[in-house]
Order: sequence, then C-alpha cells, then structure tokens
Amino acid sequence: MQIQGRTKKPFGEITDGSLAQQILDGNEEAFETLVERYSSSLFNFICRFLNNADDASDILQHVFTQLYLSLPTLHTEAPLKPWLFRVAHNRCLDELRKKRGIPFSTLVIDCGDEELSPLETIPDTNPLPEEVAEHHDLQRVLQGAIATLPPKFRVVVLLRYTSQFSFSEIANALQIPEATAKTYFQRAKPLLRIALKDLHSTLAVN
Repeated sequence: MQIQGRTKKPFGEITDGSLAQQILDGNEEAFETLVERYSSSLFNFICRFLNNADDASDILQHVFTQLYLSLPTLHTEAPLKPWLFRVAHNRCLDELRKKRGIPFSTLVIDCGDEELSPLETIPDTNPLPEEVAEHHDLQRVLQGAIATLPPKFRVVVLLRYTSQFSFSEIANALQIPEATAKTYFQRAKPLLRIALKDLHSTLAVN
C-alpha cells in the first residue's frame, strides 16, 4: 500500500466518518483522501518524536495499514485524528523499546501524577518554547531541545506545539486525563528551557 504521491481527490470537506463508510462500501479513493488528510501531520509528529525519517516512514505506513484493517470495528462518528496519533505514538514507543533500549518506566504516563509541585508553579522569565518557535532560524534548536525530553513528556509537547492539539485532544489521543496532559506539558517547559540554553551555548562556542 503506497501512501505518498497522492493526487488531490474531491473529498476535502467530507467528514472522517463519511469517508470511512465509503471505504467500507469499497471506495478506495475515500481511503486515499484520509491518507492525504493526515499523512503530513502524522509524519511530522513521528519524525520529530524519533528523530529518524526512515523509521517515521515505516511507522506511517503501519499506521495507515492498521487504520484500513481496523475500520470495520472503529467508532467513526468522531474524527479519526486522536486514534491515528494514538496508534502512531504506540508504534513510536515500540520502536524506542526495540531499537534503543529505553526503559519501559520512562515511557509510561502515570495518570495519577496530576499535581504540580510548588517549585513547578514559580514563573520563569526566560523565553517560552513557543516564543522561540516563532523564529524560523531557531526551529532546529527547538527540535533538538524537544528531543532531549523524556518520551512521556515529549509526546505531549509535540502534540501541543507541532500538531496544534488542544489539551482535550491530547488527553483523547493518549487516553489520559486532561489534567495529566496539562501537568506534563508544564513540567516539560523548564526542561525545554534548560535544553534550549545548553544548545544555544553549544552553538555559540561552535
């Protein structure tokens, strides 16, 4: 199944659910439209999570294959985006465990860990990651900083910053409480600031 090089189909305004039903009725062009609709955002998310374009291409292929096979049992009344990103995230975690030996404990999101400590609520006057992202020449630096985050923080930051998910959508995609998504996002910010500072120092030296 090829998922690249598609031409635009006249289904752009049709809902995911309508496209899913057309696919189940045998309309292959409807599936091509779903691929077009989500392939770019999914690939960017996967590539940034793993920092590996080849692995991202393989995982993207798997995500859409799993979508095709799962359509008969999916509830398609709602948009498919949360489900697709959940599958992509799970495959990324499998890749980290298999190839890089990342401990399982660092990958699991603790849904009971929802409270910020007093230190984490102190305002920081340094630039926020989203402010850094506004400068195109620093996008690479920001991506490098995000890559240093623990995977369970990284996924929340990527979904929020690069995929433009709301916290409700993040919670839905990761099947966690919305409060947990917000907490992990807030805990990631000081880590990103430190990483950004270190990367800036390294670039300045070089």
